[in-house]
Amino acid sequence: MKIVVLDGYALNPGDLSWDTLKAWGELTVYDRTTPEQTVERAASAEIIYTNKVVLNREIIKQLPLLKFIGVLATGYNVVDIAAANDAGITVCNIPAYSTQSVAQLVFAHLLHFTNNVGLHSESVSKGEWAASKDFAYWLSPQTELAGKTLGIIGFGQIGQAVARIALAFGMKVIFNNRSKKITDLDARQVDLDTLLETSDFISINCPLTRENQGFINKETIGKMKPTAFLINTGRGPLINEQDLADALNAGKIAGAGLDVLSVEPASPENPLPNAKNCFITPHIAWATLEARQRLMQIAVDNLKAFVDGEPINVVG
Repeated sequence: MKIVVLDGYALNPGDLSWDTLKAWGELTVYDRTTPEQTVERAASAEIIYTNKVVLNREIIKQLPLLKFIGVLATGYNVVDIAAANDAGITVCNIPAYSTQSVAQLVFAHLLHFTNNVGLHSESVSKGEWAASKDFAYWLSPQTELAGKTLGIIGFGQIGQAVARIALAFGMKVIFNNRSKKITDLDARQVDLDTLLETSDFISINCPLTRENQGFINKETIGKMKPTAFLINTGRGPLINEQDLADALNAGKIAGAGLDVLSVEPASPENPLPNAKNCFITPHIAWATLEARQRLMQIAVDNLKAFVDGEPINVVG
């Protein structure tokens, strides 16, 4: 059985092992694959793994030996599911592997805004504390989270993990979800306007749909407190990036922490990297070693289940 990983570098830049996957067949791993290289590299494969390499209908039609597509991510929009179904190809994704890691990065961004450890550490390294007349000083406002309101947009597994951390800090938690959500957490479901108007911090953790694309825009930002901070670890297109940049530069909201953009890698034309009080990480919420280890194991488990005739995590 021939197995081809089309773009394995993001999952495994060298700190993991492919051996558990190699045990299932003849394995070839490419760090990256361009659209022009896809058919040639996958032509003789029965099993393909992809993260961001697109497998559309035209490509799938040229892969007659293909039986299984493993998506090395939760989102599977890179695969034409209808075309795969028509060809009798099983497609599996990797659900819920990075929940805790994503929630952790939400708070890495949030705590940056409340304490700004890096700024103060740099100041000390420059000798500014040694030269200070006082035993303590601060270069940015120091904010206590207890009693502040966190609004979570999207209350799935990640949103609920974010809520648990917030509650541990003593925050008040409200959330907005497209369907009614029953929870045993001390969190209250509200409409979107209420969330925008009353939250001190807003964390976007909802999936991207046609209906909510660009829902963070001039109008919705205008409903936020000028002291509010926005954090997005969901998907970049949920935000109208020019509207957010304009709002930040005009002081309409206090800051934004983003791990995702509409085009990745970041486009040089994107206005957000140079916007005021906007801090961007390069889509790393999923990328802890532990999360990637789980991803690798689930990818192997998906293949084993398929070979055994009882596939799991099938999409479409």
